[in-house]
Amino acid sequence: MGEECKEAGGCGRHAAEGVVDPADSAKLYEDVPPMPLMALNHISRLCKSVEDSVRFYVKALGFVLIHRPPALDFSGAWYRTVTLAGWFRSFCRLFNYGVGIHLVQRDDARRAPDVNPGELDPMDNHISFQCEDMGVMERRLREMRIRYMKRTINEEEGSPIDQLFFKDPDGFMIEICNCENLELVPAGALGRLRLPRGRHNPPVRMVHHGDDGD
Repeated sequence: MGEECKEAGGCGRHAAEGVVDPADSAKLYEDVPPMPLMALNHISRLCKSVEDSVRFYVKALGFVLIHRPPALDFSGAWYRTVTLAGWFRSFCRLFNYGVGIHLVQRDDARRAPDVNPGELDPMDNHISFQCEDMGVMERRLREMRIRYMKRTINEEEGSPIDQLFFKDPDGFMIEICNCENLELVPAGALGRLRLPRGRHNPPVRMVHHGDDGD
């Protein structure tokens, strides 16, 4: 069921390759004004079956059905909340953990180009959810007979990160991790980093590299 992958060197790039030269980062942020963004609002996915995808995100990940506002009553879209015997067509909104998921029925002309239906590859396009109990999530995946890959990285650095990778009904990959163990080290732009209020954030190393873009 679960595929172990615990060699940090075999699952990612060497840590030294991630070091950014302060001079390069300063040049990158030139002429970039402070942005009024706050947090990720939602992701939107094209689905073969909105009904199947709704059940997956509710049953496997605990998302909650949300009524669609009139502003999203675009042409061709149809949505209603009903009993478990009901149906979901064209469009559906889910929300939990501070982020929304919009599920849109696709047709033959609207394929999802970022989906790889084959093997699980952590380097493929994916979304990642922060988790406070990896064991509970792994047991849930087993209960639902969802195929997944399990690995641990960053052990040599002393802050191991556990990860679970699996796919939704359309082949879009999802990661579950305890990435709060991974310290954020801004590359010469500490003053630009905005952390959402009231949410769990990873530790941030307060390092200044001269002109940090404040």
